[in-house]
Amino acid sequence: MAEGDELQAFTSIMDALVRISTSMKNMERELLCPVCKEMYKHPVILPCKHNVCHVCASEILLQRGYVCDPNSEPNSPASSPSTRSPRMGRRVVPKQERLIKSGFGTYPGRKRCNAHTQSVLFPCPSCHRDVDLGERGLGNLFRNLTLERVVERYRQTVNISTAIMCQFCKPPQQEASKGCTECRATFCNECFKLYHPWGTQKAQHEPTPPTLTFKPKGLMCPDHKEEVMLYCKTCQRLVCQICRVRRTHSGHKITPIISAYQALKDKLSKTITYILGSQHLLQGQISELEESMKHTELNGAKAQEEVLQLVSALRSALDDKQVSLTRDITERQRERRCILEAQVWERQTLLENSGLVSYAHEVMKETEQPCFVLAAKQLHERIVRAIESVQSFRSAAFAPLPPVKLDVSRELKLLTELNFVRAPDAPVIDTQRTYAYDQIYLSWRLPQDSAPAWHYTIEYRKIDPKHKTLKLWQRREEVWSLSTVLEGPDIDSVYVLRVRGYNKAGYGEYSEDIYLHTPLAPGKCLLLLLGA
Repeated sequence: MAEGDELQAFTSIMDALVRISTSMKNMERELLCPVCKEMYKHPVILPCKHNVCHVCASEILLQRGYVCDPNSEPNSPASSPSTRSPRMGRRVVPKQERLIKSGFGTYPGRKRCNAHTQSVLFPCPSCHRDVDLGERGLGNLFRNLTLERVVERYRQTVNISTAIMCQFCKPPQQEASKGCTECRATFCNECFKLYHPWGTQKAQHEPTPPTLTFKPKGLMCPDHKEEVMLYCKTCQRLVCQICRVRRTHSGHKITPIISAYQALKDKLSKTITYILGSQHLLQGQISELEESMKHTELNGAKAQEEVLQLVSALRSALDDKQVSLTRDITERQRERRCILEAQVWERQTLLENSGLVSYAHEVMKETEQPCFVLAAKQLHERIVRAIESVQSFRSAAFAPLPPVKLDVSRELKLLTELNFVRAPDAPVIDTQRTYAYDQIYLSWRLPQDSAPAWHYTIEYRKIDPKHKTLKLWQRREEVWSLSTVLEGPDIDSVYVLRVRGYNKAGYGEYSEDIYLHTPLAPGKCLLLLLGA
């Protein structure tokens, strides 16, 4: 019996280790710089909430013509020069070069009036938008210490490590056995004793395990080099006591960092709990997306076969057209597959053992409040967006590849215009004729250049404003006119509606969602157009 219990306990431990290993491996893509595709080193947080290595960001700015030093460490928080051996002399930087790197002063070819007004635009490699870094460029950004700690823990977990060598040994170098945060250097045993002689102030330095990066103890304000202990809700930025009294944050709502820390930690905990409790929903959506991918493949193959059959009957006149049509179908199929694969990947990141959830768990271990607020803010926004995508998932939006229909009734002289039949464009809601009263009257029209529609499908559902939840879509099929009436809506309720057309090519895109508010009692109707 004891042996059976021991075997069961051993099996449970091994299963847990496998889950942890899988979770950590899946988390790796959360820890890769989008530029160098390697583990983050000195990551900085851009205004768009994405991360990038400081060296990579410097190189990008250099390519854009901005003057910066790619070999320096981030200017915030509490930046310090790169680790340098005491045996190496400090390079004397010419005055002109110092002025160029600092962004001030003048030199031949530099305009004086632009020294303080130029705003640095950085192309974010994640969202592909130009973000404004301000006049100080990278010096205005915070360093993501929490992300650095997660990367370091990940390396230790999966044994991604390289030998750290002593920085002071004469060749051949010995492997480092100690590190010193004050000296920002790594030592072997002998060199540590040599550079920390007894009876000197350096002898009081506490040795640490050797590391490749020495991180500052806390987040410092990049403008005033003061520790950040406040959070500006208006700017959504960490600030110090000096920032608080400056004109930049005058009249802003500023709270202690403990309040922002606790509020954001609670929000992140709730989102993680929701994700872990929605695994069955995610699995179901992934299965549905994979099924849509299969239908896309089948419909694509069927469309190609149909085109080949039709074109073969007119081979003599349609050789060139056949090539273009086949290419068009392949491109449609590829685009649809890319969309579905992206949606599958988006939901896979929310699975229990995914990298995003594992990364979120690691961030939750952060104890330094400013660092946690800085890292958790962008992480919470990502998870909220992903949750909204899960909640707004609708299978009707992922229709299979539209069937390919060729109009072969035209005469041979019109063969050059032969093309696929297009599905109707998204209808446009007629807001002048749409209203909500004791019934809902919905009117719409097709865009001017749209393909005609045989009939329309209307979908609608009720919103619960107190809980901000949506009920399931209700559908009215085959509406043959450009308007419809929905009888018996609930009073003092908000309904969201949308329309799409159908023809020989299949269903078209949905119209923008329109929100209608039914009145409390018979009286003047109320129309709320909130958009989609």
